[in-house]
Amino acid sequence: MIFFQKSKRIMRTFNELYKLIDNGLKNELYQNNTEPEGLYKPIKYILRNGGKRIRPALVLMAANLFTNKIDHFIKPALALEVFHNFTLLHDDIMDDSPLRRGKPTVHTEWNNNTAILSGDAMAILAYQCLEHTPTEVYPQVMNVFNHTSLKVCEGQQYDMEFETRQDVRLDEYLTMIRLKTAELLAGSLKIGAVLGGADGKNADLLYDFGINLGIAFQIKDDCLDTFGDFKKFGKRIGNDIIENKKTFLLIKAFELAKGTILEELKELIFVNQSKQEYKVKRVTEIFRELKIDEICDKEMNLYFKNAMHKLESVDIDKEKKIELEILAKKFIHRDK
Repeated sequence: MIFFQKSKRIMRTFNELYKLIDNGLKNELYQNNTEPEGLYKPIKYILRNGGKRIRPALVLMAANLFTNKIDHFIKPALALEVFHNFTLLHDDIMDDSPLRRGKPTVHTEWNNNTAILSGDAMAILAYQCLEHTPTEVYPQVMNVFNHTSLKVCEGQQYDMEFETRQDVRLDEYLTMIRLKTAELLAGSLKIGAVLGGADGKNADLLYDFGINLGIAFQIKDDCLDTFGDFKKFGKRIGNDIIENKKTFLLIKAFELAKGTILEELKELIFVNQSKQEYKVKRVTEIFRELKIDEICDKEMNLYFKNAMHKLESVDIDKEKKIELEILAKKFIHRDK
């Protein structure tokens, strides 16, 4: 009995990990990088701007499945948060987004050049965080991180190409969100598994869990952009409709629309900018008429179910996976 108590895994909650991550950001990034202010102030601005810290939390939660000693992995976990926010700085420029998490984006608050350079610095800071990876797993962690980073860029390229295409298929869209969104969640989990000492099979199962969860997460995000509450979502509702983003909703609507509804949908794509409010209202009505919200919910739940199956297959005690299950369910039932 004494031996059992000593060896029992202490599973940290998401809230506990959030505090560890926030303290790590304050101690490692906010204090150590101050001059020139024009470079580092935008970095601190976006990192302090209400991020959920999901990716570094996934690193630590995955590691915690296999070891208690996760405090040694905080700096490598921070790399995923810094890298994620670096991509947001550049994505917001490409999308010309005015808001991020309910506040002005970096390029809006400063300018494009500042956002580009501060983003570049964040990519370097992410690699500096990874320097604190234990030597014995450093090559594996770097391999996963580099693979993940490149896949995110590939996803962003597809997303940009879709802007000028009217024939984007659903399978192409799903590939894009897998690369742009899901790969970073999956990579975070696999890095955490490697840090914690997991074998290859369990690390790959957690990666697959992250891929399916990430796709479900993005489909949910698409739905919230149209059907969400601005005060909770933190971004302008209907922004994807205004910008003609090739989301799950729009692609599915073009698949299902017939006759006059299809023609109207095509016309709404080219509606005058002065009629944005009408465009959002009417496209949303068409989505509801075609039951796109219900289809979206069904597809999201399919990927979520696949994700949970992968998590169940990880070869450790079920009770140790409870915190990951709770977080995964929050992804799906969130309203922001």
